[in-house]
Amino acid sequence: MNGQMDQRTLLLALVGCTTAYVAFEHPSFGTALMVGVGVVTRIHLPMRQS
Repeated sequence: MNGQMDQRTLLLALVGCTTAYVAFEHPSFGTALMVGVGVVTRIHLPMRQS
């Protein structure tokens, strides 16, 4: 593993956890798990292609 992979993993974890927490605190934004997974997936796909 190189340094960039570690940074990518950290970024994905932080964004996913933050998004899930916000969605959990404000249920009107949707189910916390689905929102967190959706955001992480949307960030991961473009990063994987580069």
